[in-house]
Amino acid sequence: MTTGEQGGSGYFLYHSIGQYANKGVDLAAAMSRYAEIWGRPDDAQWPYLLGQQARFIDLWTNLIGAEPGTLTVAHNVTGALYSLIGALPANHLKGKKLLVAGDCFPSLHFLLNGLQARFGFDLITVPLRPGAYWVENEDVIAHWDDSVGLALLTHASSTSSHLCDLETLVAHARAKGSLVGVDVTQSIGLVPYNVSTPLVDFTVSSTLKWLCGTSGAGVIQVARPLLETCTPELRGWFSQANPFSWDFNRFEYAGDIRRFDNGTPAAIAALGSSPALEWHARQDAKKLQAQNRAMTSLLVEAADEFRIPLASPRNPEERGGSIMLTLPEEIDPPSLISALRKKAVYADVRGRILRLSPGNITTPDGVSRLADQLKAVCKV
Repeated sequence: MTTGEQGGSGYFLYHSIGQYANKGVDLAAAMSRYAEIWGRPDDAQWPYLLGQQARFIDLWTNLIGAEPGTLTVAHNVTGALYSLIGALPANHLKGKKLLVAGDCFPSLHFLLNGLQARFGFDLITVPLRPGAYWVENEDVIAHWDDSVGLALLTHASSTSSHLCDLETLVAHARAKGSLVGVDVTQSIGLVPYNVSTPLVDFTVSSTLKWLCGTSGAGVIQVARPLLETCTPELRGWFSQANPFSWDFNRFEYAGDIRRFDNGTPAAIAALGSSPALEWHARQDAKKLQAQNRAMTSLLVEAADEFRIPLASPRNPEERGGSIMLTLPEEIDPPSLISALRKKAVYADVRGRILRLSPGNITTPDGVSRLADQLKAVCKV
């Protein structure tokens, strides 16, 4: 049995790479067109590539309700956050705390932990309660006092799919005078998100996961007026309003988000991801979420039947699009993944946590094949 034979019905990896019907065809067409233009002996290359990047930025701007001129590309979420930290006026961080939850994406914690001495902030990591799979909203608030200069919120956890309560946490940020940013990588494209409801100071993400894009297509969005005070240390000729202003002594940041650009644009990932963003923009967002919730409900039922503990919130309103399960000791995780693969069912594990993320090409038949394999290995 192959993936082609099943049409992706057993694909549960939207927490990693999202797929949609004919994605490969769309991507191949985009890259073929790029190769055609880039390989011609004329002067059409840069106008074409920069136009494709601008299209990518427009699609993302519309997706999250951003003000034009406040969103640009990044290589990845870690790079986007690094650029933001290095751009902030010192008064936001020096001598203050930077707050993150213990279930944030590890790459971001690695970055912040290494930057705290240099930028003069103390990194405060809100711990998980004993035996818990995610950080509770009230625990974040309990650690959030007047000394927090910046809080980085994870909209949906990559290890539990728990959704933080953005409205409550952003309101607390305003009461404490803190900057607040949101990593929406594991939720965007499935869970509604708008940068102004509630109003956050910055947003970072990739175009993978539910948006079905390529790697290397990250974004950073910074709200005004914070944007106008930022001076990114990672800067270059494209950080200016006019990239061709080459007087060494007259560098001036662009007045909009272009100040977060730097050297020669690496726009191929944006070009390759635009077809997926265009596909997504044509979809009924409510139907996408309803389809996901129908299948995650079936996954919860199977977990309960086979007595496999959930590592995700049971209430669908409190989670993103994934269901995480804690595998019993009698199950060898790599062996299970291998057995599922033979049934054209694709998932992954983190330790003993089985991560399952059904999307638009996943079907109830795929859920049934997954459930059959779980039943075969569980001692019920």
